[in-house]
Amino acid sequence: MATTSQPLRGKTTCKKIFWAVFPHACFIVSLVIYAFLGALMFSHIESTRKVTVSEEYRTFLQKLMYLVRKLPDNWTDNVTENEAFNHNIRELFNTADPVWFINPVERWNFFGSLFFCCTVFTTVGYGNTYPVTRSGKYLCMLYALFGIPLMFLVLTDMGDILATVLSKSYNEFRKLQSKILASKLCSGSTCSERNELKSRAQSKIVINEPLTIIEVLRSQSGVKPVKYRNVELFEMLIARENENTQPARNKTMERWSSCPELAREKTVSRVIENFDKIGKELEKLDVPIVLMVLVIFVYISCAAAILPNWEKNMDFQEAFYFCFITLTTIGFGDTKLEHPKFFLFFSLYIIIGMEIVFIAFKLGQDRLIVLYKKVISFCAEKNMPSKKIYPK
Repeated sequence: MATTSQPLRGKTTCKKIFWAVFPHACFIVSLVIYAFLGALMFSHIESTRKVTVSEEYRTFLQKLMYLVRKLPDNWTDNVTENEAFNHNIRELFNTADPVWFINPVERWNFFGSLFFCCTVFTTVGYGNTYPVTRSGKYLCMLYALFGIPLMFLVLTDMGDILATVLSKSYNEFRKLQSKILASKLCSGSTCSERNELKSRAQSKIVINEPLTIIEVLRSQSGVKPVKYRNVELFEMLIARENENTQPARNKTMERWSSCPELAREKTVSRVIENFDKIGKELEKLDVPIVLMVLVIFVYISCAAAILPNWEKNMDFQEAFYFCFITLTTIGFGDTKLEHPKFFLFFSLYIIIGMEIVFIAFKLGQDRLIVLYKKVISFCAEKNMPSKKIYPK
């Protein structure tokens, strides 16, 4: 019996783990599939577009040729002409569109399109890559319409996991800190006396549980059962009580094991309950905001130390600024990546970092709400008319 029960227990535990992980994995896999489908779609649309020479591009080339021809041979000797030439060149290149100098096949390959899709549904939007064709722009709006809620759902779901980890670790740290302080403050003699008093007090406490119907009938030994006219009623009550006192797990196990359809309904209901619990753990999170700010600083600093290894135009400070702008989904686009393919390997880092920043914003929001409540209650108490006490 033990050999047959052990594989069944292993199967049940595997099923429980699978159905517990399934909702979270479903969101992440859906987001990955959505990103890959978007990359295939945009790479097909934007890379195969026809490169046409527009009127703006022609006027740009004409002005550039005019400035180059107007440039004299001894322009390095004259300071005023140099300043005027530099000023005209800057103004001319400010009017230029970066799309004129980009080969769509190189920019809109699979990895470039995947990087663009990640910037769309994460709402970062650096601005260095954007659709040019009308069909690409319309599909970008439709893609963002479904991708942004999916990304927020993933952030909320993984935020619950991080919230539970942070809250449990913080509570364990507080318990350990309180035990250490209690051991330092409490001496050996006083603690032993307190423990003896507690054990004596607990031994004196007697919990009287209510008697069942069977015990009541057994206690009434002087009363003969012949005098009861409602013997059947008592038997029904006793049978019902026996059914209620039986462990409910055995009944449910018999039902689920005898009928596989009920077992399926049970697993489906558990999965639905897991979906309904999304966002609940984040509401219960109570961690100091200073600790979250420290976690964000350490998290961004780790990436800022790694990023300059393949982005040679960045130092630590520039990489720190870039990671902060990315994780907060601001995305100015002033700092451009030379190798966005390597940055795609940081996708898990970006998602977890956005979760941490989202948790910090949530904690800051809760603290601001508490502060506003205190301010409003203080102002209301000040503006309340004072009660006048009249003499009798």
